[in-house]
Amino acid sequence: MTNAIGINSAGLVALETELSRQLALTGFGGEDWTRRREHPEGHVFDAVIVGGGQSGLAAAFGLARERVSNVLVIDENPAGYEGPWDTYARMVTLRTPKELTPIDFGIPALTYQAFWEAQHGRAGWEAVDKIARGDWMAYLRWYRRVLDLPVRNDAKLTQIEPMGDSLFKLHLAVGEPLLARKVVLATGIQGGGEWHTPAMVSDALPRHLYAHTSEPIDFAALAGKKVAILGGGASAFDNANAALGLGVGEVHVFMRRKVLPRINPIRFMEQVGFTGRFPALSDAEKYQVMAAFLGHNQPPTNDTFNRAAAWPGFRLHLGAPWLGVEERDGRAHVTTPQDVHEFDFLVLSTGLVSDPALRPELALVADKIARWSDRVTSAEGEANALIDAHPYLGPSFEFQPRRPADAAELHGLFAFNYSALISLGLSASALSGLQRALPRLVSGVADQLFLDDREILIADLIAYDEHEFLGEWPIPEAARQVGAA
Repeated sequence: MTNAIGINSAGLVALETELSRQLALTGFGGEDWTRRREHPEGHVFDAVIVGGGQSGLAAAFGLARERVSNVLVIDENPAGYEGPWDTYARMVTLRTPKELTPIDFGIPALTYQAFWEAQHGRAGWEAVDKIARGDWMAYLRWYRRVLDLPVRNDAKLTQIEPMGDSLFKLHLAVGEPLLARKVVLATGIQGGGEWHTPAMVSDALPRHLYAHTSEPIDFAALAGKKVAILGGGASAFDNANAALGLGVGEVHVFMRRKVLPRINPIRFMEQVGFTGRFPALSDAEKYQVMAAFLGHNQPPTNDTFNRAAAWPGFRLHLGAPWLGVEERDGRAHVTTPQDVHEFDFLVLSTGLVSDPALRPELALVADKIARWSDRVTSAEGEANALIDAHPYLGPSFEFQPRRPADAAELHGLFAFNYSALISLGLSASALSGLQRALPRLVSGVADQLFLDDREILIADLIAYDEHEFLGEWPIPEAARQVGAA
């Protein structure tokens, strides 16, 4: 059956049937092996995953495949609006190759391509250049539904409180706290710090005159107006297209660089093993690689740039850093080396800063978390403040203590977000890295659960006396006679 917009719903039903078969063939399901804990304050989850986007959903599925299903995913957004795709992301398509298989764990019927072809056919897939942003979000909604993942929406985490004995209390903005043995912060690109707003803007302008690209922006209300965007990376051009498409009169993109960024190091990293093997590098090598990586602005895709450049109202200012910003007569005045410009609204495509101290939910433990500056001493003149502020993580995304005495309070906390970039490379917030990163995380969480309970599990093994073999020796005469017959 094909509906009015050309989607083959019968094909999707057939895919879901095949997915159930493939899951059964891989041994999915069965009884958990973890030992449940009791606590007077309520149920104790083996793991709570904070963030219901692609990383959080996949982490929950990965743990279920390890027979750790006493898990809850929480997300602050309404159901179906987790992650950036239907909130602040404004690109038309994803920037990654369509062939990537980041969250399917090698199960063919769970891939995006299978999801697409079930609805549109093989020819439809061949015609796709890059995955449309809305289609990717539709896939994530389907992924959550078809796997029946345990997600609680409208649940904003406000604070993580260590309770001792490898247990955490998670305080929420609304509702009773949750108890968890492990906490996975699958909080996306902004979840390891905060979006960066230059002080020259925030100190000079009232809030209604500017916004970061990570925020909701009512471009339709700016129809016919003049808007400036600071930054020349991919999101700047995404926002320029969104603004001009909604009737903004002029959009001016300002870059400090004198030429457009052209190199996307992610493409190289995908080709030669960096996505999977980066964690094997030494700390010094990681530092060197990431200093080079962060030196590149991610360029817009060619189609995104061409779409922006084709708008009559698009303007690009190269070699034009903002030297000053001020408000005059209700408008923003921006000074560059070339001129002073007037705008009705400013959009900041200025990236983010990763530092556990910036996360309110980590306030009770942030000073105990090791940073790269605590573990690696750079040669004079080679230190990078952006890198140094990142958390120094263990091989499975676990926070590491600044001092040995801090270890107990951090045991069980995992940073599966963009702040893992320096320690583990393209991983938790990059589609390019999720395929290799998810097994690392899942194994680390499951290993901790096992080792935390090893005394109980070993004692249970030693005491185990269930008989599997039921034969006798010597063989009873009646059995001999039956066998002879």
